[in-house]
Amino acid sequence: MDVIGQAHTGTGKTAAFALPILSKVKSSGPIQALILVPTRELAVQVSNEINKFAKYTGIRTIAIYGGQSISLQYTQLERGAQVVVATPGRLIDHMKHGSIKLDDVNFVVLDEADRMLDMGFIDDIRFIFFYLSEDNRQTCLFSATMPPEIMRLTQEYMHDVKEIRLNEDEISLDTITQSYLIVHEKQKFNHLYNFIKKRDGKQTIVFAATKQRAQRLVYELNQNEFKAISIHGDLSQRQRDNAMYRFKKGVDAILVATDIAARGIDVPAVGHVINYDIPGDPLIYFHRIGRTARAGATGSAISLVSQDRVYDFDRILSKTQQPIHKLNEELGIAEPVAPQISYDRYQQQQQQRRSYWDNNRYKNGSYSYGNNRNDYYRYREHQGNSSRAIKDIRI
Repeated sequence: MDVIGQAHTGTGKTAAFALPILSKVKSSGPIQALILVPTRELAVQVSNEINKFAKYTGIRTIAIYGGQSISLQYTQLERGAQVVVATPGRLIDHMKHGSIKLDDVNFVVLDEADRMLDMGFIDDIRFIFFYLSEDNRQTCLFSATMPPEIMRLTQEYMHDVKEIRLNEDEISLDTITQSYLIVHEKQKFNHLYNFIKKRDGKQTIVFAATKQRAQRLVYELNQNEFKAISIHGDLSQRQRDNAMYRFKKGVDAILVATDIAARGIDVPAVGHVINYDIPGDPLIYFHRIGRTARAGATGSAISLVSQDRVYDFDRILSKTQQPIHKLNEELGIAEPVAPQISYDRYQQQQQQRRSYWDNNRYKNGSYSYGNNRNDYYRYREHQGNSSRAIKDIRI
């Protein structure tokens, strides 16, 4: 029986799929379970958690992701592993080089499936599933949200499905105090400074729209004697690991992150999330604020809404059943007049954003095919062949 699990981030989905898998995987032999995740940080986090669960079982779990030396991963794989946690792009690299074989995989998990689709992994997932045996395979899909694209994917690759959905009618967490402030764009940093200055000593994550913005915010916060560090897609794996280490240890109390790098951040001490830039997709907003109030704790989320993003925030307001408190009157800050924008113009802007993402998502080799974007289409040409050998896929 295949399983679809839906629950808010931070509610224990890793244990929900890891513990049953560990009870069925043999402690020796080839790779028997494959867990696909969207980001490097999540790959490390999930593999670490599974290794904790499996401490006395003899079952070995390794993380496979871009940004880490592939030679080091070859060495780890040669030592043997029964569970692999991988980002799709790097997994495909190993499949092509023959260092990972999926012939004996009986358990497949798509973790944070909604984010994988957001990041353009659908072709990679289809490529990987082509080489997975359907005999005695159990497929599990875990996700915080269940958009239509996810459901179409389940129809294609899952059978005899059991759905387990928790809190599906309530997107936001009631343990998070949410508020927002509408301000001029040029005044946002001053308000960010004031909010951080008044925080209660708990760690804070600030979300920025771009890596350039994240870097600039870190510079300005450090100039104002805060201890801040950034994490985004342009950093090397060593730099990202160092940033997360410093943040988890409390050396730097403020982490400025982009959305691509933020999935997989699991720091229980995070008490505040500040949206310096408002996302265009309401679901991303809920993913962001889920970085606080982990595992039943409480937290706060504050959004700085510039006058040109009021429409986007109105869409967020319409998606939540929990109150989001407006701070303008309470703080005595006049609300700037939002520029008028027609719905057609808004749709045009959204299409431009989607087109930019589609044209750039293949540039990071750790997430897809790197410079070999046409590999998947060559694979499709071979799909009708009886041979399933990876050697048929030419690089």
